[in-house]
Amino acid sequence: MPYFDAASAAPLHPVARQALLASLDEGWADPARLYREGRRARLLLDAAREAAAEAVGCRPDELVFTPSGTRAVHAGISGALAGRRRVGTGLVVSAVEHSSVLHAAERHAAAGGAVTEVPVGRSGAVDPEGFATALDAGTALACLQSANHEVGTEQPVAEVAEACRAAGVPLLVDAAQSLGWGPVEGDWSLLAASAHKWGGPAGVGLLAVRKGVRFAPQGPADERESGRAPGFENLPAIVAAAASLRAVRAEAAAESARLRGLVDRIRARVPELVPDVEVVGDPVARLPHLVTFSCLYVDGETLLHELDREGFSVSSGSSCTSSTLTPSHVLRAMGVLSEGNVRVSLPAGTPAEDVDRFLDVLPGVVAGVRERLGAPATPAAAPAAGSGSLVVDALGRRCPIPVIELAKVIGDVPVGGTVTVLADDAAARLDIPAWCEMRGQEYVGEEPSERGGVAYVVRRVA
Repeated sequence: MPYFDAASAAPLHPVARQALLASLDEGWADPARLYREGRRARLLLDAAREAAAEAVGCRPDELVFTPSGTRAVHAGISGALAGRRRVGTGLVVSAVEHSSVLHAAERHAAAGGAVTEVPVGRSGAVDPEGFATALDAGTALACLQSANHEVGTEQPVAEVAEACRAAGVPLLVDAAQSLGWGPVEGDWSLLAASAHKWGGPAGVGLLAVRKGVRFAPQGPADERESGRAPGFENLPAIVAAAASLRAVRAEAAAESARLRGLVDRIRARVPELVPDVEVVGDPVARLPHLVTFSCLYVDGETLLHELDREGFSVSSGSSCTSSTLTPSHVLRAMGVLSEGNVRVSLPAGTPAEDVDRFLDVLPGVVAGVRERLGAPATPAAAPAAGSGSLVVDALGRRCPIPVIELAKVIGDVPVGGTVTVLADDAAARLDIPAWCEMRGQEYVGEEPSERGGVAYVVRRVA
């Protein structure tokens, strides 16, 4: 069964498995103790730290291991903000950061801090100049991911880091998605990552804090990991994480080129095979193994279930997945279609045959879901005569039904006429404008509806 969700968790690398099993026998003792078993454990911990620091591009004494990537992000943000509290309370983040960053920002704002969210373009990348303008004398910390977890777009970290350096603001980089492919370029100040993203075991994160960065660890003091990650180290998992990071880096150049070719094939073929599809994310400045596309008139949850029945494990940022009732904040910030969203992220070693079979299966799966939902097969032809405006009541109906109903009736108004869609599903605010752009129609705007929800107005152009 092809597993195409490496962006969530990569399969355990063989080197990680070997290192984990070996260190279970050798690394069980307390590395803080001076007896023989403790010294042996300390040697393993020091070697793992040196290997991880080399991959990150920092000094070993600048890096600590944490219980997860999320804990690394939270510890990094809280410690940096506390260390620079005399400067101000400003926190600058991009609109597409991982939820761990955004949750930390929400908590900071709730405590009275100031949070500035930098928008992104349709590709998902921030504009370095726009990011720079968000920095001011009261900014204590800026955060920018190295590459996006949902669409794969790489961020201009080096340029943003230079702007932060000029403003005297430390930059924290969430490198969870990219660290396995290579070091993060630029003069960053803090970096966080998570081992299960590159084929290490779950439950190990890392946090690097450059020397000279004002940093005050929050929470009860602890003698472990320089006080930045309290608790007994999971040494076998740490050793396995560091060993696998070194291994995937050694394989990265060749595997990156191979997987990029497979992803290029998916990016090119999906729009040819499936009508009404939008491939999102930057086509060039992106991770090599990840591609995301959205399908009009498709229930995302049903699509994922049907692909699973065909043997493909994929994920989605769609508003219609069972884990969320609101559109993906990443897709919303990009202003792209959210319905029927599919994220394919290929793990190392994925054979080309699996990608070919996915491309064979996908068109029939999408067509079947659309047929069950009553989606229009082709755009409606212009009527000889008809009303200049129509109202579609989609209140109480979840995506993609509001867009499907819009597509069914757009041909029933003359060119220049309008269709007003009444909807209370949060995804409609994103998907109706996206449908208009894909279909070449004019999105007029929205206003509150007297019947509840929102009235979205679309003018027929052609």
